[in-house]
Amino acid sequence: MASPSPSSTPPGKPVYGTFTTATFVPPEDGGENGVLPPPAAAAADHEGDLVTAAEDQDLRRGLQQRHLSMLGIAGAIGTGLFLGLGGAVQTAGPLGALLGYATVGLVVCAVQFALGEVAALLPVTGSFVRHAEFFVDPALGFAIGWNLVYGNILSIPAEITAICVLFSYWFDPVDDISPAVWIVVFIVLTAAVGFAFISVFGEIEFIFALIKIVLVVFLIILGLVINLGGIPGTERMGFRYWKEPGPFVELLPIASGDLGRFLAYWSVMTGAVFSFAGRVFARIVIFYILAVLIVGMLVASDDKRLGDASGTAAQSPFVIAASAAGIKAIPSVVNAVVITSAWSASNQSLLSGTRVLYGLALKKQAPRIFLRTTRWGTPYVCVALFSVFMLLSFMSLSSGALTVFYWLVNLTAAGVLISWCTILLNHIRLKLAMRRQNIALGRLPWHNWWTFYSSCVALVMCVLILFTSGFTVFTKGNWDSAKFVSSYLDIPLVLGAYVIWKFVKKTEIVSLDSIPLLAALEQVDLYPDMPEPKQTGWLRTVSWIWN
Repeated sequence: MASPSPSSTPPGKPVYGTFTTATFVPPEDGGENGVLPPPAAAAADHEGDLVTAAEDQDLRRGLQQRHLSMLGIAGAIGTGLFLGLGGAVQTAGPLGALLGYATVGLVVCAVQFALGEVAALLPVTGSFVRHAEFFVDPALGFAIGWNLVYGNILSIPAEITAICVLFSYWFDPVDDISPAVWIVVFIVLTAAVGFAFISVFGEIEFIFALIKIVLVVFLIILGLVINLGGIPGTERMGFRYWKEPGPFVELLPIASGDLGRFLAYWSVMTGAVFSFAGRVFARIVIFYILAVLIVGMLVASDDKRLGDASGTAAQSPFVIAASAAGIKAIPSVVNAVVITSAWSASNQSLLSGTRVLYGLALKKQAPRIFLRTTRWGTPYVCVALFSVFMLLSFMSLSSGALTVFYWLVNLTAAGVLISWCTILLNHIRLKLAMRRQNIALGRLPWHNWWTFYSSCVALVMCVLILFTSGFTVFTKGNWDSAKFVSSYLDIPLVLGAYVIWKFVKKTEIVSLDSIPLLAALEQVDLYPDMPEPKQTGWLRTVSWIWN
């Protein structure tokens, strides 16, 4: 399908291959610089599948390459790495945990390459949600989009609740500072970042990312020093814990022997999915795999301290090892960085969720009021809605309400895998459509010849992990309603949303022949990315991290 020229397109209609899709309105008739103010401009081109005028004019692209790269590198470094690796070693042993994280790391690399190739062609608001409409079915975009909005809107109060728990490591919630104080502080801070310029978010996340990367590198080096006996008064450990209690742990009482060891590895792999839930590529895999390797050398899999349920730095295997070596400052440092990680996660959920909601409104899958933006390009109505739901954090002040709250959060626990499946399916459909339309892969802005095969393998793995993530509840004597809900309820929720929208709007699966790839490719050719300016000053000395 070729791109119609702007001159042959009626005013106000979407133009594939260009940004000029908004209706022209003279300034004296209410237009600013000759363009409709939001949301009217957005309404004029809501049907566009490619980048639309509303996105280009009403939203602002204030993130530089260093912001995006650092989000990619450090987005997944958080509680899963600082606090959760010990649980993986406890469940599967040092080698079982290492293999589990390595397997999921490869899957995540495939997902990231798939998303990168599609997003380079279609850099639209809503990312893979809009890609699903373009390559698969508008009903799938609706289902995945609202699932993401729901997941992000609940993850923010969950992160704020986690911050309150982390502060309890230093302050007694009864005698010192009430958790309500921390809730109010971080609701205000998160909302402020959401309403601010996008560049403010970028700079905050850039600083947090640097802090997390520095701490991870430091802990890995410290772990090696402790393991090799480099701290006075400590002996060399080497791979002692790989020999006793052993490299693998059996998943008792469910199974023993080789089957028990395999199921333990598999259970770690399903858990690793949620550690890798951010934007991830090869460097993150290296961080996690090195960290898992070091943790398995520092702490025995049968160490009771790994099961600490405090939710603070006390359960971190790095803290356990540092405390044993007599280094007293490490627990507070780790706890402080985990707090920044939790707040960073809430900021990222706010940015992601509001932009997905804006994209849904752009496609008439959400109320048009969510298209309203500030003059600096922030979808303020979307941010306001998310800010209201931050008040759910106060449910943590009641034990009964907290239980209900986490049930709500658990409903979207499988959403990560469903999102990965969607990303991979979008990419596979892109490659199949290019074959069907005889378009050379070389025309894509960015591509690799092998990613079609990696996406197919990764999609199979994601489906397997999705349907087996809660396998323990089906074994004798291990039924757990909460575990079942967190593992599987999101599947019928997404399927239900898909079927409802398909029935209401009579949508059809997009045929490979009708996907307007030529229009998208022409848009890329007309508007190539501008080259990034070279770093100067102190940034130049550390720019190798993200370049």
